[in-house]
Amino acid sequence: MSDIEIRDDRPAGRLEAFAGDEVVGHIEYFVLEEPARALVPVHTIVEPEHEGHGIAGSLARELYGIAAREDIVVAPLCPYVVKWAERHPEEAPAADPALRRAALEWLKAHPGRF
Repeated sequence: MSDIEIRDDRPAGRLEAFAGDEVVGHIEYFVLEEPARALVPVHTIVEPEHEGHGIAGSLARELYGIAAREDIVVAPLCPYVVKWAERHPEEAPAADPALRRAALEWLKAHPGRF
C-alpha cells in the first residue's frame, strides 16, 4: 500500500500505520531486556475498513526491519506476526525459544500492559 506511512512510537510500544492523519493499523509491542534485548509484538490490529490491503504485513516487515537495524531480534507472541515470520524466513530470523518464554513471563508480570 503506497499511501501508508509507518511510524514507530517506541515510548507507547506501538508501530503505527498512517493513511494521512488516520491510524489505520498498528502492532502493539514491548522491548524485552533479559535474557537478551528483543522486540516482542503482542497484537496486530488493522481497522476493518482497511483490511486486505497489506497493512499488517507491512507493519510486520517494518518491525523486523527495525530489529535488524538495531541488531536485535523479534520474539513474536502475536499470532499474525508468528505466521508472517513463518512465510518470510529470509526477512524474519527465528528467535531463541528462551526469549519467547521470557516474553511470556514478562507479560504475566505486567498484566495490565496489554
